[in-house]
Amino acid sequence: MAKIPINIATGSLQQNEVIVGIDLGTTNSLIAIIHPESKKPVALKEHDGNALVPSVIYFGKNGNILVGDEAKPYLTLEPQNTIFSVKRLMGKSYNDIRDHASFFTYKIIDDNTESLVKIQVGETFYSPIELSSFILKELKNRAEHILKMPVQKAVITVPAYFNDAQRQATRAAGKLAGLDVLRIINEPTAASLAYGLGLKPEESKTVAVYDLGGGTFDISILRIVNGVFEVLATHGDTYLGGDDFDRAIMQYWMQQLGITENDLAQNKEQAQSLRLLAEKAKKHLSVSGVFQETINGKELTISRERFESLISDAVNKTLECCSAALSDAGLRVEDIDEVIMVGGSSRVPLVKERVKSFFKKELNDSLNPDEVVALGAAVQADILAGNNKDFLLLDVIPLSLGIETMGGLMDVLIPRNSKIPAKASRQYTTQKDGQPGMKIAIYQGERDLVQHNRKLAEFILKGIPAMPAGLPKVEISFLINADGILTVKAKELRSGVEQSIEVKPQYGLTDEEVEKMLMESLLHAREDIAKRALIEAATEAEQLSDTAEKFIQKNKELLSEEEVAQTKKAIENVRIALAGTDKDKIQLAIEELNRITQPFAERVMNEAVRSVLQGKKL
Repeated sequence: MAKIPINIATGSLQQNEVIVGIDLGTTNSLIAIIHPESKKPVALKEHDGNALVPSVIYFGKNGNILVGDEAKPYLTLEPQNTIFSVKRLMGKSYNDIRDHASFFTYKIIDDNTESLVKIQVGETFYSPIELSSFILKELKNRAEHILKMPVQKAVITVPAYFNDAQRQATRAAGKLAGLDVLRIINEPTAASLAYGLGLKPEESKTVAVYDLGGGTFDISILRIVNGVFEVLATHGDTYLGGDDFDRAIMQYWMQQLGITENDLAQNKEQAQSLRLLAEKAKKHLSVSGVFQETINGKELTISRERFESLISDAVNKTLECCSAALSDAGLRVEDIDEVIMVGGSSRVPLVKERVKSFFKKELNDSLNPDEVVALGAAVQADILAGNNKDFLLLDVIPLSLGIETMGGLMDVLIPRNSKIPAKASRQYTTQKDGQPGMKIAIYQGERDLVQHNRKLAEFILKGIPAMPAGLPKVEISFLINADGILTVKAKELRSGVEQSIEVKPQYGLTDEEVEKMLMESLLHAREDIAKRALIEAATEAEQLSDTAEKFIQKNKELLSEEEVAQTKKAIENVRIALAGTDKDKIQLAIEELNRITQPFAERVMNEAVRSVLQGKKL
């Protein structure tokens, strides 16, 4: 007898498999599906009718982790253990976010390197990938609870300006949460799909997507022709959004209360309380003319008129970005057919008024701006599931393609499910001084270590001129043509030395083998990322201890005996930690070595600059 699955919550017949659409947001995240009966996209809501999951993670005692609404109160109670706005850190190094580090009330490691940021909570270190995976896992659990069926496949959205590293990080976070990420799509594309744009094959339109979220603003100009979305231009500000509106209210109130930035820096709880109250005021002023509330016995009040004057410059900045995007696309305001409003902060009446005036047309804002991106991701998921017959599904690559990097790690250049033809390139460098060649080993698969993936080919790029480690720039390019043939080219950019090879990735692989490799990548995702984190920490520790050792040998006369002794001890501690397999211990040892060497490294650098300015030879 055949078993027919029925959704207990709705009484409707279940599909054998559901592909969800996920909007992984800076402030809030949510998940959507195509409703099996209405065939319309819907955001999955709990019984309270709320679809939004705050993108907040709290790390409690005894390893207790809370995500979403349950974590939110700890923003004020334990700000150092509560992570928010992690999307701003995806694919970023500390140097990228240095100027905005004070925005975060949790500890971001200042290691002065170009490596990806690490967040410290207690004595544990997390990557933005791991933190994002907690949010995605919560969304996955929520969907499974509402749908009463397993959820394993997803389409996840990202901003149009996200670079390759940020997209890969989002994909990795999905995998770590137990999701097979079928496609990463641009948020403006998703928003357009939610409004039905691009679903008619004969349609040709130019669309502006104005997306003002909690922490970021971006404007994207899309051209949609025959169901193909092309991003003509994107502009924006990764540090402009509803948070800045909250901040404007906060600063207005700080003047009333007679408190300074320094006071708030010393009192994180007060800072978060004021921030949350400002957020409440902003929302209230979208529907009312005045907001007032008492905090610590003092009455705080603000009118809509005052609020609009405070945020006027910020709104104007978004319109300057709109002008820049139109200019980059070579278009005028009159060329835009549709304007789509996305993001919770686009609800602010002043924003709507100014955007409507700028584009000189009515706005598409009938869908919930918080949900529109997730709804569009669900539409894309439905297309990938083959349920939307109007769309031609292009050939895609079944497994990710990449190369082996230091420590036996897999670095993906073309992720699975990329449409073919496809191309990607990335720059690498040498590990040793005077290194004359570089081995390029090409792999296929979804695991983090190459030993678990399928080796396709390898070659050695010879003739790299003798240079110090880190100086050569070797560009690796992957090009997969319409027939599925992969050409890999390596070129040393300073000397022009190059070499290439051709392989056929799909050769000899059955569908069952591909499915098995995918399943194994999901089953082993947590241990894979733990191994990757350990290898990356060990690689960083080895490089840092070697560099520190060379530095004190070279600059001994500029350092005190105590500084030399402290540094040697810290180097020894790094090497002791390296002998073990505890990633967090290695990271703590790295941080301590950084802390000791940073002050005198800066002093030596200043001395060198002073000598040069005096005309001395170094």
